[in-house]
Amino acid sequence: MAKRILVAIDGSAEAVEALSFAATEWPDADLTALHVINPADSTTGAEGGFPGAVDQWYDSAKQRGERILREATDAVDREVDTRLEVGRPTGTILAVANGEQAIGDDEEPAPFDHVVLASQGRTGLSRVLLGSVAEGVVRRSEVPVTVVR
Repeated sequence: MAKRILVAIDGSAEAVEALSFAATEWPDADLTALHVINPADSTTGAEGGFPGAVDQWYDSAKQRGERILREATDAVDREVDTRLEVGRPTGTILAVANGEQAIGDDEEPAPFDHVVLASQGRTGLSRVLLGSVAEGVVRRSEVPVTVVR
């Protein structure tokens, strides 16, 4: 039985469904909702180029991530820990799941027993161009993964 479950939250309704699924499927497990801030997104904004743009982007992305996590955890009727990390989504989800990233300076990293995430259901050219976080996590994870659609 899974005891520590990591649920990737990207702000989509499907991700909230994945968290609800995990809460129902593993009622006694410790759940952690993870949102990843992708630094690649910082180059797509209009603010690039002036001093402080990166800090401004990060502050905005952090606030958005905190809101996404709050709204997702409010949708389930139980306690859920939250984590906000910066990195490429697939690699960061895998690193957190494998216990390669500690939460704070004083805490030892600990692996999770299971990963749950949503699939956006992209197909064809959009999947080739945009990639699939779910597929990358499934292919490279060292722990079981459940993909919710």
